[in-house]
Amino acid sequence: MKDRYFGCRGGWLTFWVTVACTTSMTLFGYDQGVFSGVIITEDFLTVMGNPNSDLVGTITSLYDVGCFFGSVMGVWCGSHLGRKKSILLGTVVMMIGAILQISAYSVAHMIVGRLVAGLGNGLNTATAPVWQSETTKPSWRGKLVVLGLVLNVAGFCLSNWVTFGFSYLDGGIAWRFPLALQLLFGIIIVATVPWLPEWLIANDRLEEATTILADLEGDGATAETPSVVAEKNDILTLYRAEKELGLGWWDLLRGKTEKSGPGTLRRFVLGLGTQIIVQLSGINATSYYLPIVLTSSLGMEDKLARLLTAVNGIPYTFFSFAGMLMIDKWGRRGAMLFGTTGSAACYLTLAILIRFNQYSTGDEAYRYGAASVTMIFLYYAFFGMGWQGTAWLYNTEINSLHMRMKGASASVAAQWAVNYMVVQITPTGIHNLRWKFYLIWVFMNWFSLPILYLFYPETANRKLEDVDRMFQEGLPILVFRDKEATSVRRPEKYIRMDEEELDKVNTEVEEMGGEKEKRDSEGIADKTAHVSRIEYV
Repeated sequence: MKDRYFGCRGGWLTFWVTVACTTSMTLFGYDQGVFSGVIITEDFLTVMGNPNSDLVGTITSLYDVGCFFGSVMGVWCGSHLGRKKSILLGTVVMMIGAILQISAYSVAHMIVGRLVAGLGNGLNTATAPVWQSETTKPSWRGKLVVLGLVLNVAGFCLSNWVTFGFSYLDGGIAWRFPLALQLLFGIIIVATVPWLPEWLIANDRLEEATTILADLEGDGATAETPSVVAEKNDILTLYRAEKELGLGWWDLLRGKTEKSGPGTLRRFVLGLGTQIIVQLSGINATSYYLPIVLTSSLGMEDKLARLLTAVNGIPYTFFSFAGMLMIDKWGRRGAMLFGTTGSAACYLTLAILIRFNQYSTGDEAYRYGAASVTMIFLYYAFFGMGWQGTAWLYNTEINSLHMRMKGASASVAAQWAVNYMVVQITPTGIHNLRWKFYLIWVFMNWFSLPILYLFYPETANRKLEDVDRMFQEGLPILVFRDKEATSVRRPEKYIRMDEEELDKVNTEVEEMGGEKEKRDSEGIADKTAHVSRIEYV
């Protein structure tokens, strides 16, 4: 008992699981930011033969191609290998990719490294959120999801400061060391991965699963502890529901979802849509290329562009954390509408300011450039508060239990696919379209607003059963007319249904208690009569 997980149980075991999961999300954020500093490093450009903007976009974006295929692999690996082996496999592959990038001396070598690293990171990002939820007590799940997403931004911030600091050094260390830090994240993940009870139960290893549940419970819990038994039974119920109600991809795409309940395909598309809308908001046009935006679009010096990129990560982290604290008060709809409206306004203003900056000179150009930087910082504040964690949360809440794994894998795959497109076109767009390139993200954000307002129901402050009931009752396609479907507060009718169910259970318990007392009384009477007969004889 003491030898497992270095003797950690209960809260400490959950802590180490969280370290591994949040490290995966931190690595996700770090990789989003690190290459933006690498591709403007003089030694990197020299070693790679001074690639043009098209080739820079290809080198950068092929990482997302690897992530896409890695996330698709997550569906098969998660079911057949289990979460532990999937994450270990993804981390080892990612570390191999990091070593290939660190040692690269040609474009082909670097591309292979980017693809391999992406493959591993895609597998991890598809698996880690599910892994976290399956090893955490329900009361902590929301808080730890928030922590993972905040640390995702913190990883992005860290990468910008690392590349800024190493930009003062000459030679290959200026870009090879920031890439090498990926190995540190990989080592942490490998050292903290336990088996998961859900996968063990699904593979008929009930005894091992129950032991791990007891370890996670802590406080001296054993396999016979009532709370551990109850948790095991809940997982068994969920697993059987997934087996009985689960759909194949072909049936899902054809809309043959009768056995899975009403609205299954619609709910799947809504969850998928949030990740697509996020990627089309323009966040990765700046996350991957902010130094290039500042140098190419605004004419700033390299060191100043790097410094501003690093400084931007600090308020971005702060506003992301603030948004997570407010997510239940605003609701998912409110957060998404707030973030998209702010992003659209910021990108529109930014496009106008960059236009005047590019057609101005001297002090006037400097003033327009300073105002543009302010808009970029403000954009990250709106995005962080409105969108940073909402898309991940909404996808898990809108899908039914038996669609959880498919919904998670599909949304992550869609994210990487659209991300690839954005990252591929950005360097060329900035070079050829100049200020007009930013109008693309203005249009995408304004186009997303009516979609979110018209079609997306609220899921905050609701039980999963409430969302099921909402679709069973015939939720209209245009949900903005339904006040209950768009209210942040939980609808009163669902509260009353819970109260009625509780009253029903209490009544049944009282009746069972009364019947037991009656049986006990009858048993005592029978025993008394029996004793009397013996005495009489």
